[in-house]
Amino acid sequence: MRTGSEPTTARSPLRMRFWLSVWGLLWAAAGTALFALAERPGWAIACAVLCLIVMTDLMIVVHRLHQGPHYQPGPDIPPYEPDHGDNRQRR
Repeated sequence: MRTGSEPTTARSPLRMRFWLSVWGLLWAAAGTALFALAERPGWAIACAVLCLIVMTDLMIVVHRLHQGPHYQPGPDIPPYEPDHGDNRQRR
C-alpha cells in the first residue's frame, strides 16, 4: 500500500549495495586487465572509468555504513510511522 510518504520513510539497502559494488569492482577490474592484455585500449579505458565510478560508490556506501543506524537501521529499530495526511500525531 502506498502512503505517499515513501521518500521520507525509505531505507537504503546499503549492505546489498556494498556487495553489488564489490562484485562490479571485480568485474570492472578484470575487464580492464583483460582488454588491456588483448590490446583493446578503448574497452580498457571504458572499464577503467567504470572501475573509478564503482570505487567512488563503494567509498560512499562504506562511509554511510560507518555513520550508524541513522543511515542503515538494523532489525532492532522499528520502521518509521508513515504520514497519514491529516497532520496529527498518531499514538
